[in-house]
Amino acid sequence: MPVYEGLTIEEATARGLNALGLTKKEVDITVISEGKKGFLGIGKKNAEVSIEPTVKQEINESVEETVNEVIETTEPEMPSIEKKITTQELSELDDEEALKELAIYLTTITKEMGVPALVKVEHTETGLTVMHLETSKQGMLIGKHGKILNALQYLAQVFVHRVAKNKLSVVVNVGNYRQKREEVLARLAKRTAEKVKETGRPVFLEPMPAFERKMIHSVLSEDDYIKTHSEGEDPYRYLVVEPAKKYF
Repeated sequence: MPVYEGLTIEEATARGLNALGLTKKEVDITVISEGKKGFLGIGKKNAEVSIEPTVKQEINESVEETVNEVIETTEPEMPSIEKKITTQELSELDDEEALKELAIYLTTITKEMGVPALVKVEHTETGLTVMHLETSKQGMLIGKHGKILNALQYLAQVFVHRVAKNKLSVVVNVGNYRQKREEVLARLAKRTAEKVKETGRPVFLEPMPAFERKMIHSVLSEDDYIKTHSEGEDPYRYLVVEPAKKYF
């Protein structure tokens, strides 16, 4: 736990923020000691504070790093892909044609990552389109806590928004990860709601795709003591779970 000192709490905090290169909004500050002036300099003690990046800040950096890694990994093919996207051939495409091109795009990315995957398209009863990446190295496409998969999700959504005539929502899945993730999100939503009720303070969840944020919102929508909203820009957009003011 980093500790910073100064003649006052304000000075100690300023030193810590300067060392970390962050603002107050991006950190959690804990006052360890308010310091003592002492008498004639005897017994004088500096103020001490601990400063740590918020979970949201740490996760933002982690997601950004992952997205950059995926983009850099596909760099050899990106110029030609970007060029094709801007042509009339790959703009204003019908739904099925856009999804076909997306499947080719994901195939290229996974191949360049060294984890070639077969892409299968599924149209669900709810109208959602799922791009299943079938590979013998599932873990490498999922990544720790799903970071690689969410990076691929982001790239896929950007691609399809640029080439499709209609607004399409797609989900990129590997194995049964999304199904398990849905169960995890339901538990996360309930635990977060209880924490908000206990503390009366908002909780900032990790950046996640829009459809995952909607899952959590749906779970908590019937809880009158809780309200949710999203902040930030994709792919770092995150959900804020906070107390409903009329009850607190």
